Amino acid sequence: QLQLVESGGGLVQPGGSLTLSCAASEVTLNRFAIGWFRQAPGKEREGVSCISSSGYSSNYADSVKGRFTISRDNAKNTVNLQMNSLKSEDTAVYYCGAIDGRICTLRTDSYDYWGQGTQVTVSS
Repeated sequence: QLQLVESGGGLVQPGGSLTLSCAASEVTLNRFAIGWFRQAPGKEREGVSCISSSGYSSNYADSVKGRFTISRDNAKNTVNLQMNSLKSEDTAVYYCGAIDGRICTLRTDSYDYWGQGTQVTVSS
């Protein structure tokens, strides 16, 4: 059973940066396509970015293109989301999810496993 743990959330000012990490123990993450999602209060969970199991392919929501970067760190068995130029509308609980397969998608219903989430608050 894959268990995902997100970390790196916090409070940051508009224009600031944060790096989120999605980690797993006892299971190698590079067997899975990984996605980052977020859910703001009163809104549905939405896809932010995803990366294929190989790491060669990635995808981003239009709202974060050019600001967020997803990457794999196979040595640490993590998938990271570097978030720059943060805006107040990026405030949400961020979740990572895993698909037991190669191809990633920003569709939430395609994911087999989920972490518990980490809060990101962008505010002055």
